[in-house]
Amino acid sequence: MALLDSIKKAGAAAYAAGNPMAVLVGKVTSINPLEVNVDPRFTLPEDFLIIPESLTKFEVDLGEAATGGKVVIRKGLEAGDAVLMLRVQGGQQYVVLDKLVRP
Repeated sequence: MALLDSIKKAGAAAYAAGNPMAVLVGKVTSINPLEVNVDPRFTLPEDFLIIPESLTKFEVDLGEAATGGKVVIRKGLEAGDAVLMLRVQGGQQYVVLDKLVRP
């Protein structure tokens, strides 16, 4: 019974915290430094964003032997991209989950 009571208390505490998470849609307004606009009055700077590796630019240098250039495997985030974000409990950080095909 002690485990069940602990789980109930943890659930009640999360509920009492109010809005433990939120799903948001934002638009990348700048890459360097990274900024995401959520609404006209709310822009998130890079310090508040958690970016997964899948949304970063990745290039492979083929060198002189092949085509003599780089091949882009992933473009990464670009200005104008619509992104799906998850607000972490407490609202101090936002995880950028993915780019949206249709905002």
